[in-house]
Amino acid sequence: MPTRRGKNKDYTNLIITLASIVVLFLIGFLIYKNISAAHTKKAEEFNKTHFNENVKIYGIAVGKLTVKQATKQINNKANDKATLVNDKVTLSHSGEKVVTKSQVSKYFKQQFTKYPSNKNWNFENKDLSTAQNKLNSIKNRSVKYTIDGHEYEFKRDEYFKKVTYEDGKYNFGNTKKLEEKIESINKKVTTFHKKYPFKLPTGKTITVKNESYGWAINTKHLIPAIEKALAQGTASINGKDYIYGLGFSTYGTGYGMSNHGLGHTYIVVSINQQKVWFYKNGKKVLVLDDVVTGTATGNTKDIVSNATPTGVWYIEYKESPSVLKGQNDDGSSYSSPVQYWMPFTVSGCGFHDASWRTDWSKTAYLAGGSHGCVNIRPSEIKQVWNVVEQYEPVIVYQ
Repeated sequence: MPTRRGKNKDYTNLIITLASIVVLFLIGFLIYKNISAAHTKKAEEFNKTHFNENVKIYGIAVGKLTVKQATKQINNKANDKATLVNDKVTLSHSGEKVVTKSQVSKYFKQQFTKYPSNKNWNFENKDLSTAQNKLNSIKNRSVKYTIDGHEYEFKRDEYFKKVTYEDGKYNFGNTKKLEEKIESINKKVTTFHKKYPFKLPTGKTITVKNESYGWAINTKHLIPAIEKALAQGTASINGKDYIYGLGFSTYGTGYGMSNHGLGHTYIVVSINQQKVWFYKNGKKVLVLDDVVTGTATGNTKDIVSNATPTGVWYIEYKESPSVLKGQNDDGSSYSSPVQYWMPFTVSGCGFHDASWRTDWSKTAYLAGGSHGCVNIRPSEIKQVWNVVEQYEPVIVYQ
């Protein structure tokens, strides 16, 4: 039978064992706590300079990277260019700098937490998203183009196969196909050097040819206008706003007018008859029977004819008074003051008074005419000045 001393000994051993366990537990707990604190401190220090685990910038995972590392990764791999090819928008990496270190630092501050976080962060390239939306919106656009009563449609997917959107604006790329289409339209509608029948004041019908008179499509200005219309969603373009002319007027003459573009206000010059007719709204308002045009032939085979050029021209401008300057056939210079000057050819021929002229006969122009201008008697020039308008067509025929 166990003695009391034996029982006490067993109890003491149990107490010692339990105490040892508690001590070991406390030692283990303290060790764990110290290790955990060290780990937490290390993680806290890491998070001060590194992105959290689940962070994407411009589609590139930058978790656990520093700002410098993330910047390099983004600039090497991130898509930064949107391109509309046919009817599909694709994204690509241009190879250029996508983001600055300063911008990545801002993203870092936004996702920063004191301790590591598993939260998902996704920073999008707003410029790229805008470009995608802009390109998707333009896919099916078209613009109607009206010129001289004809209507054409320019579809984005037909003339601009590849479009990008950068720095807040569209880039429509290659315009060759559009240029070719406009050129084919221009050949149909332009009135430059166009030939057509014209009824003379005498009642006879002849064929005349536009020289400086007329207009053509200004392709250089029209293409940007079409691109702008597509970009802004404008439905139509009026062709008359994108034409040009020869000579003094860069905007063209005769657009939209009847009678082959001449209208019914014009001037007719007959070289053979040395006569000029002036019409206003279809009515004859003035006739000059004895003008003198340019000398028909040179005095020698080496002298070029100063004959007034035939064709359809227009009054470029009116000036009073004026001084006409040029060279005589012998190479000497002349300077002739006139009261009224109304040029109509590209080379400088026009209507003016000629106070120095004494020979006003019907044959004066054959050998003693002007340098190409239409000389008018000083007593009649004011009447001409009063009826002539700038840009008015001048038909000169033999």
